[in-house]
Amino acid sequence: MSKQQIFPLVLIILDVLAAIGYGLWEGDVRKVIYWIAAAVLSITVTF
Repeated sequence: MSKQQIFPLVLIILDVLAAIGYGLWEGDVRKVIYWIAAAVLSITVTF
């Protein structure tokens, strides 16, 4: 992993954690899908 990939990796982790948070505590499926899609998009662009 290069130095340029550290920030996107942190962003991907935060996206997944936001999806878990909305899924467990709020039960909002639309927001879970949104944050998972944001993580997948970041993964595709970064790696």
